Amino acid sequence: QVQLVESGGGLVQAGGSLSVSCAASGGILGFSAMVWYRQAPGKGREFVARIYRGGTTSYVDAVKGRFTISRDSTENMVYLQMNSLKPEDTAVYYCKAEGFDGRSYWGQGTQVTVSS
Repeated sequence: QVQLVESGGGLVQAGGSLSVSCAASGGILGFSAMVWYRQAPGKGREFVARIYRGGTTSYVDAVKGRFTISRDSTENMVYLQMNSLKPEDTAVYYCKAEGFDGRSYWGQGTQVTVSS
């Protein structure tokens, strides 16, 4: 069974940086993509960044140039480096693994709070 565990959230001032991590119980290269989503209070869950098995990345426009998704396949870790944080980045950040068979797996989330 696939388990994803996020960590690294916390409180940071606007303009600061924070990195969140996702530890996967299985080999992340066994998935078609690893993805970060976020959910702000009172809002739906939204896509943030994706890294495909081949290494290609994509981002939502709101974080382009500020956030970087990366992975360490030897450690089965996925990271989201967040710079120039804004109050509107405040959300619970979730890690998702997308399988080649169409299945998806989610972590429990980690809270990121950006103060103004």
